[in-house]
Amino acid sequence: MTDPLVFFFVLGLVARLVRSELRLPDGLYDMLSFYLLLAIGLKGGVELSRQPLAELAPQVLACLGLGFAIPFVLVPVLRLLRFSAADSASLAGHYGSVSVVTFAVASSYLLKAGVEHESHAALWVALMEAPGLVAAIFLARWSQPGRAANWKVLAHDVFLGKSVLLLVGGLAIGAVIGEAGMAPLKAVFMDPFKGVLALFLLELGLVVGARAGEVRLHGLKLVAFAVVAPLALALAGALVGKLLGLSVGGIALLATLAASASYIAAPTAMRIAVPEANAALSITAALAITFPFNLLVGIPLYLMLAKAVA
Repeated sequence: MTDPLVFFFVLGLVARLVRSELRLPDGLYDMLSFYLLLAIGLKGGVELSRQPLAELAPQVLACLGLGFAIPFVLVPVLRLLRFSAADSASLAGHYGSVSVVTFAVASSYLLKAGVEHESHAALWVALMEAPGLVAAIFLARWSQPGRAANWKVLAHDVFLGKSVLLLVGGLAIGAVIGEAGMAPLKAVFMDPFKGVLALFLLELGLVVGARAGEVRLHGLKLVAFAVVAPLALALAGALVGKLLGLSVGGIALLATLAASASYIAAPTAMRIAVPEANAALSITAALAITFPFNLLVGIPLYLMLAKAVA
């Protein structure tokens, strides 16, 4: 994959692996993630303002259903791989949710490749952020019937966490103000977007490089799961996109979302809901294995898959 954004990720990864002193300022990770989530939401909201909402109903239901179904498929597989019930639920929650940065890179890749996609695709990100987390929490509670769940607290953290709130809030604002209202904000939220994404990927490269040792620590079965699961989930996403009648680019984006794993919303939600799970296991799989796999190999494969399906 030759998208310039990938080179920033590789730079951060190499810098950490060779033990460079390169560091980004404290707090920059949160600031950049806030910006990206809000900018993607705003862009999707503006495009949403141009769409007849009734026509989007099948896509809304399909995205919610796909995100909710993924943990129900993954947990039995993870149990067969001899992960504990808690770790299986936590891993499934991370993969049931989505990575907004992977979506942003995939969108950039499609633009560079000249492949058009549905302009409201950011809506799919917002829709698929939470259902997988809810399903994974349910499965974790199901495996421990004697344990009470504070669903009010969990619902607050899942649906009002920073990623969901910023995405949905951005969508709502963009849908209300439309293109005319967005014009004064374009210089802040649209024009610098790719540069901010490049900085965020540099930071993620540093983070992934720091976790390289944990990949070896957790063993081959975690690596195998974190590579094979995205491929299988991408196929499911592509088939759903085909059934919805999406464009080639839309199918590729939905496949990418299905194949991605959350490392922003999911760690917080699963740490609260399943505290007995090994948090390092899930974040290593999602961030240190699946994220670079999707970035370097997966996204071009998912576009090829979309073309084959379409």
